Amino acid sequence: MGARRLCSSRFLSTSASASTSARARLLRSRLAEEAPSPQDFVAGSPRPVVADHSAGRSDHSAVRAAAELRRQHGVPAAEASTSVDPALSDRFSRRHTYLRISLTERCSLRCVYCMPEGGVDLTPDSRLLRTEEMMRIASLLVDAGVNKIRLTGGEPTVRRDLPEIVSSLNELRPRGLRQIALTSNGIALPRMLPTLVLNGLDRLNVSLDTLDRARFVQIARRDGLARVLEAIDLALELGLTPLKLNCVVMAGINDDELLAFAELSRARPIDVRFIEYMPFDGNKWKHESMVSLEEMLLRLREAHPELSKQPSPPNDVAVSWKLPDSAGSVSFIASMTQPFCSGCNRLRLTADGSLKVCLFGSREVSLRDAMREGATDAELLELVGGALQRKHAAHAGMHQIAATKNRPMTTIGG
Repeated sequence: MGARRLCSSRFLSTSASASTSARARLLRSRLAEEAPSPQDFVAGSPRPVVADHSAGRSDHSAVRAAAELRRQHGVPAAEASTSVDPALSDRFSRRHTYLRISLTERCSLRCVYCMPEGGVDLTPDSRLLRTEEMMRIASLLVDAGVNKIRLTGGEPTVRRDLPEIVSSLNELRPRGLRQIALTSNGIALPRMLPTLVLNGLDRLNVSLDTLDRARFVQIARRDGLARVLEAIDLALELGLTPLKLNCVVMAGINDDELLAFAELSRARPIDVRFIEYMPFDGNKWKHESMVSLEEMLLRLREAHPELSKQPSPPNDVAVSWKLPDSAGSVSFIASMTQPFCSGCNRLRLTADGSLKVCLFGSREVSLRDAMREGATDAELLELVGGALQRKHAAHAGMHQIAATKNRPMTTIGG
């Protein structure tokens, strides 16, 4: 009952809009009035916008225009932006052009699939990457061929300097960076998101596992559903589309909400992504707790026989489907039952500076230690290349993963 009330009003509302070209003209005209220069939002401004937490949400036209201009025109591309250094290729000819950076091990929620009930032992501050160290690695890898960076955690919005980090990454666009993305639980986004978009954020994933407030508290061990729904509304208002909603499906906990989540894709440009429950240290994973892609798809097809499969971009982890006449899509990330290892192009940098070339692998290389011991950029890139040469063709399988020591998800980076 609670889910129906929460989903009924503003969250599922849709409004009439002008054509894309008319909307773009309107946004450009507003930007000309309100912002110093469109290029500040396109090519990377030397003066990042600092979050104003006291500001209201009365008018986000300049922010929408910034997102629209980046989407339509992109940024000045470096000549080498399409080349990839051999160090970023592994033995199986996979080119790793996507870097996921965990900014922190801390989180404002305590989701059952991500963090043990008693929390985790946090790394001492002195052993976490400093911002300048993180930017050094990001710059090095962009120069080597990385063209997409996603900021994760923990919860990245607990970092007060997140807007400045996004702005610094935005300055890497002329060197080949094409996309800056963020994965967040949404709790702090209502006050931070406009600034992040102005500073260069292109794409957003919001984690949401239930539409029922009581169940949200059960899963996240904290209250906050209303804030997450507010963040989703704001993201769509600011033009961060398609907006991706990440939903970890757990048997007997939230799998009865599959159809309700799928409906979210009908009226608005939302990609609802159902994720198979994955084993990590401390999350008490059991095979019977996992709902497979096959089972989820069967349930959706029973309710929507007209569900149609969509083409998948290269290196995409999700298999996407679409309800008839829907503005968004429904996707499945089946890391356990249908792994996508053959197309993996991801590198992960943990908050304490370790490089992981596989989410489920226990091997790590400390780039933090190498930097603090005086390693040159060439030596750092050699370490990255060496780690990739040891990367396996595929992960070991769900049961072997469950039996293997790894980090809790919150200390790896979601």
